Amino acid sequence: MRTLIGAIAATLLLSTAAFAGQTEGLIKKIDKDTATLTLDDGKSYKLNAETDLDALKPGMDIVIAYDVTNGENIVTDMELPDSSAN
Repeated sequence: MRTLIGAIAATLLLSTAAFAGQTEGLIKKIDKDTATLTLDDGKSYKLNAETDLDALKPGMDIVIAYDVTNGENIVTDMELPDSSAN
């Protein structure tokens, strides 16, 4: 019985945890009012308050690390690949 309760508790903890991911693409749209950016694949990502939104422009290539929390993609880190490295 303890094993069953432990397994159920572990399943519940895993189902409420945030899921992490990484993606890259071109910025399609930036919404400064909601602090979100949308990539060319149509997916939106919520930016934190410290993000310099003026530094981001549509058409820029970007790599994003994010967590999925309560159904929202929350940016945890981002990188603008250096286009001069070619």
